[in-house]
Amino acid sequence: MPYRGPLSKRAIGRFNSCVVTLRSSPRWGRLVSRRLTVVTYTGRRSGRTFSTPVAFRRSGETVTIGVQFPDAKKWWRNFVDEGGPISLQLDGIDRTGHAVATRDEAGRVTVTVRLEG
Repeated sequence: MPYRGPLSKRAIGRFNSCVVTLRSSPRWGRLVSRRLTVVTYTGRRSGRTFSTPVAFRRSGETVTIGVQFPDAKKWWRNFVDEGGPISLQLDGIDRTGHAVATRDEAGRVTVTVRLEG
């Protein structure tokens, strides 16, 4: 079912800005960065570079991003089929990897990133 929530693009933009600010804060940055990162990718159609904060789980060299309300978001669609390159800020450094998005029978979307050396 498509997401039809009350959030506007402006409200989402403000929230994302707050998350990015919290990640770089001396007081809260370390705590927030354990579960939130910023992904940077190039749009398949536009060729433009985008960055967005996301929640993640990490196990070794694999990062899993569960996309909340996937029908209201477009960024993950850059990684369907064969996927594509992505970078993430982890442990204070930029890491690159290959991301692939999958959607299950229930409509949940997961982006799996295999980090590069």
